[in-house]
Amino acid sequence: MTAANRHDISEMAPLVNQLPEVAGKVGHPRRQPDALQGDLGYDSEPHRWGLRLMEIEPVLPEKGFDDDSGLGETRWPVERTLSWLHQNRRLRVRYERRADIHDAFLKLGCILICYKALLASFCY
Repeated sequence: MTAANRHDISEMAPLVNQLPEVAGKVGHPRRQPDALQGDLGYDSEPHRWGLRLMEIEPVLPEKGFDDDSGLGETRWPVERTLSWLHQNRRLRVRYERRADIHDAFLKLGCILICYKALLASFCY
């Protein structure tokens, strides 16, 4: 969690370096993804180059070009989920100074989203 006035691009490298291991196929757990998707805030050629050095394919739109990449279709679930989280007033505007309290409200918001999805799947 970072301050609101931090640029997204400055936080990309620490975020990628702190990805947890993900179990999958038999063998060693994966430490890095095959590709990284982002929005226009991550458009930077040095960062694309850095991702390629880490053997991660950057899937980022470029500024000044029409968006024919189809990223909107795969980005929509992320934006939808953020919208669901922002239905909680405490998450829409951050009132807490302490990161642990904000993190707790974020986890509660995710729990509510999962609960509502499970409830809806059992009702139909």
